[in-house]
Amino acid sequence: MKRIAIIPGDGIGIDVTREAVRALETVSGWSGAGLRLDSFDYGAERYLRTGETLPAGALERLAEYDAILLGALGDPRIPDMKHAADILLGLRFGLDLYVNYRPIRLLDERLCPLKGRAPEEVDFAVFRENTEGLYVGMGGIFKKGTPDEIAIQEDVNTRKGVERIIRHAFEFARGRGKNRVVMSDKSNVLTYGHDLWQRVFAAVASEYPGIEARHLYVDALAMQMVKDPSQFQVIVTCNMFGDILTDLGAQLQGGLGMAASANLHPGRGALFEPVHGSAPKYAGKNVANPFGAILTAALLLEHLGLLEEARRVESAVVALVRTHRTAQELGGRLGTREVGDALCEEILRPSSPA
Repeated sequence: MKRIAIIPGDGIGIDVTREAVRALETVSGWSGAGLRLDSFDYGAERYLRTGETLPAGALERLAEYDAILLGALGDPRIPDMKHAADILLGLRFGLDLYVNYRPIRLLDERLCPLKGRAPEEVDFAVFRENTEGLYVGMGGIFKKGTPDEIAIQEDVNTRKGVERIIRHAFEFARGRGKNRVVMSDKSNVLTYGHDLWQRVFAAVASEYPGIEARHLYVDALAMQMVKDPSQFQVIVTCNMFGDILTDLGAQLQGGLGMAASANLHPGRGALFEPVHGSAPKYAGKNVANPFGAILTAALLLEHLGLLEEARRVESAVVALVRTHRTAQELGGRLGTREVGDALCEEILRPSSPA
């Protein structure tokens, strides 16, 4: 029995996570895989009611699960986003989920904003260092609100942190039969931390002689992703650049509503989240595209070793996209719940989904 913790989140996170949970329940019923899904109410409503973000013992309790499925966080009633930062970054840092894995995969040509790009030309993975960099919150503000105000944000890179994410990217490439890994930084300007990235990348790459190791500055990489995404198989980079590049990658595959991600510590914790925001103005209106959350659920199944189930869910999404049974965001006419209905029907079809 695999145990999965469900945190629906806020806004449309609640709407689309519901459909992802339905997909998990349907495919586990189809295959007989044992899944236990437990829901936790961590989010804006709980924070506004109790003042708690992650209650005492939450990290330890969640660490006992085989995986966590997290919906988008964010609520206009909490303008500083304290609860979202405490929950999402608290889980990433507290569980040491140093791998952020975002597959960039185009499911249908019509979803790509680039002219004439076939699905096989937009199919690569981005690995983002997830526990260091500019996101650790080191720094401060001096003389705030005065003409002499100073703001300092520190970029933290450790040898351990850099090496383990780069090594993970190479191991992924070798395990998936990929032969190209690109590391991206801005070492021509950000001298110290990214000099570390350069040296570690060269050292680790030397241990994988069958894999072509290439370096691109992040601005050049962004241009090349638009010019010719087919040249990429695996990309590895730091926390901030990974955040930016994966949003660009999401657009190549049809937008944030199609993008899935995983936060991993191999052999330990695993947190899965679609990358879109909570879009509060659309919450509860049955209009949100649930495919990002559903594809995230497929990633979760893959992580659990339920490969047939993961393929079944992903194939069902492909079938719906190609037959225009989608939400309005993708040019269809279905609501969030109706997309979920159609997906569950597709999963249960006697013949394999298209």
